[in-house]
Amino acid sequence: ADIGKLAVCGTCNDLAMMGAKPKYLTLGVIIEEGFSTRDLEKIVKSMKKELDINDAIIVSGDTKVMPKGTLDKIIINTSGIGEIQYQGISSNNITTNDLILVSRDIGAHGATIFCAREGIELETNLKSDCTSLYLIVQELINNDVKITALRDATRGGVSAVLNEWAKQSDICIEVEEDKILVSQEVFGICEMLGFEATSLANEGTFCLAVKKDDSQKALEVLKQFNKNATILAKVTNKYKQKVILIADMEVKDF
Repeated sequence: ADIGKLAVCGTCNDLAMMGAKPKYLTLGVIIEEGFSTRDLEKIVKSMKKELDINDAIIVSGDTKVMPKGTLDKIIINTSGIGEIQYQGISSNNITTNDLILVSRDIGAHGATIFCAREGIELETNLKSDCTSLYLIVQELINNDVKITALRDATRGGVSAVLNEWAKQSDICIEVEEDKILVSQEVFGICEMLGFEATSLANEGTFCLAVKKDDSQKALEVLKQFNKNATILAKVTNKYKQKVILIADMEVKDF
């Protein structure tokens, strides 16, 4: 993924997590003097591709050029407006009637970015999970899945999402650790550098709380998009505002 795809996915996914269809985006670009026009064209093309996937358009924008050496090549800012497709999504309303799922294996984006920044060369297929999530959310809605909460696991990863939910809804979240799927590549980087996969950033992975009766239906929808989707945790009142980890994490070679 390049910065153009990341910019569009970031805003469109935020809207999707509120049950909204992305419609209109604003775009602000700050470019360092001397930035490659070929790279700029690549970035714009990747933005166009993601906008088409979300059936969204850019309606307003601004461009500034800064003197060489004043910033790191390019900065992109997007904001968006969406149209609500599903009412009532809230991380304050999770109860013991819900189960929590995760849409795929975790940590790929954070591990990929760290390796790129630090110049770590690995002979693997590791790449960012960056993707547009609205199509998955739309499919959940079309299948009448009763959604309580949605959250993309970006900065802070799955760990941050679950801890925020536990506090906001005054609940206990009991995670089956063997349901947390981590690729061999991500696991290896975590072992080597002392990271926790559950805390690594993601850009195309989200958590959702759904009613127990709809959990299998939700899982079937998620698996249409990624085979590593799983039911991650149950909600209890055991230790209010806490996340509990049970058993061992499973590492699989995808």
